[in-house]
Amino acid sequence: MENLSHMLGAVAEIGASPRILTVFWACLLGIVVGMIPGLTATLGVALMTTLTLSMEPDQAILILICMYVGAIYGGSRSAILLNIPGTPANAATSLEGFPLARSGHAGRAMAVATTGSFLGTAVGMLALAVLAPWLAEFALDFGSFEFFWLSVFGIVLCGQLTALEDGLKGWISGFFGLLIAMVGQESIHAYARFSYGDPNLAGGLGLLPILVGAFGCAEVFSVMRGAAGQRVANNASGVLKSSLQAFRHSMTWLRSGLIGTFMGVVPGVGEDMGSWVSYAAAKRLSRKPEEYGKGSVEGLLAAETGNSAAVPGALIPVLTLAIPGSAPAAVLLAAMIIHGIRPGPLIMYQQPDFFYSIVAMVFWASVGILVLGLLLTRPLLLILKVRREWLLGVIFTLCVVGAFAISNRMFEVQLMVVFGLIGFLMRETGFPVAPMVLGVVLGPILDANLRRSLTLTQGDLMPFLTRPISAVLALLVVLILLAGLLPTRRIYGWIRARVGGMS
Repeated sequence: MENLSHMLGAVAEIGASPRILTVFWACLLGIVVGMIPGLTATLGVALMTTLTLSMEPDQAILILICMYVGAIYGGSRSAILLNIPGTPANAATSLEGFPLARSGHAGRAMAVATTGSFLGTAVGMLALAVLAPWLAEFALDFGSFEFFWLSVFGIVLCGQLTALEDGLKGWISGFFGLLIAMVGQESIHAYARFSYGDPNLAGGLGLLPILVGAFGCAEVFSVMRGAAGQRVANNASGVLKSSLQAFRHSMTWLRSGLIGTFMGVVPGVGEDMGSWVSYAAAKRLSRKPEEYGKGSVEGLLAAETGNSAAVPGALIPVLTLAIPGSAPAAVLLAAMIIHGIRPGPLIMYQQPDFFYSIVAMVFWASVGILVLGLLLTRPLLLILKVRREWLLGVIFTLCVVGAFAISNRMFEVQLMVVFGLIGFLMRETGFPVAPMVLGVVLGPILDANLRRSLTLTQGDLMPFLTRPISAVLALLVVLILLAGLLPTRRIYGWIRARVGGMS
């Protein structure tokens, strides 16, 4: 009851203060960013982080969370109307939303997507309020050995889930990110590694320029190569009625909300997998699977509920373990650290008010996307008529300004461009970018805890395998590696074929 009163108090505090206006304009900006093909939630949060450096921490984090929630939802607009997902998290949305729009039900599709996003965020918010305190208490049993394996587990799992056809590419991407994180002075003796005498490299490679480059510039390059999308007639009628009807699919949105939240909690997986797994589960359990791919309202609701539920789900490991659940959550983690907030197992004891403020921010962000999504359906659609050539120039300019504003050095801009090219080449060759970003984020955590552990044990490696939690995490890492290797999958397929032939 005490936790509930704290949470309600935080919700009432934001609702009764001028910050409620911040909620709506930040959500609106997030929706605009998400619905424009070429921009992503990660890019929006990264650019906005550079613009909130001088703000108070509560105000800055509120803006970033609303941007995050709004962008994941906003991507459904272009997915429905153009068949071009505004963000990668809305790819499954286009499978059902675009056929609905082509059949003259664009308004209904957008209403269902809006309701699903609201319900998914609400389910994830409740999970955040309930699970985060418990996970923070459990994480107090973690030592440097456990945090080392948790970092490895996150990178390996992210690499496997973001490159399902070839897990090796995902792992290469993740450990490439770890290599990037090793550049600069190490944490114990301040010895410069991989700097080659360059003072810029000796200070390490900044996370924000890497993120802006890998997701911003790379997206610009990728969109410039893509073909223009097919537009549909703007029929935005029946929005409110369709929104209320979406509530009737209670099993669909509740199941998808729980799946999306779980996928958000898993380090590095995030909204993309939350959407696809929720969509796949809805299709498997549907009474009308033949409607999927032709404009299924149930499938659209599942996809949008799943990706939105992953947003608060991704905040759970950020707040309790200081490990991001997704790429936008990684930027949000960096923003918290910049503003003097220290996420981790002790946050419930050192900054409990901040934790409940985060829950309240997610609540008001969900209200913001619901209100704006339903009331501003027609006006927001006009943004999709902006010429792509003008848009990409503005995006690239914002990337340059954002990278330079971090430390007022051209080196950051150069770093941003370099990682823009790297991110573009990774996309072209089938290497996922998310594991690389997660590797950059988790690299300092892995490095510091490995060195701390070896110092405590005087070089003995056995505690990494004999401590109970460490042993479980190490076993999970080995199992994921074995399951993702091509020879293992071939052996498994051969065994299944032999057993099937014998039966």
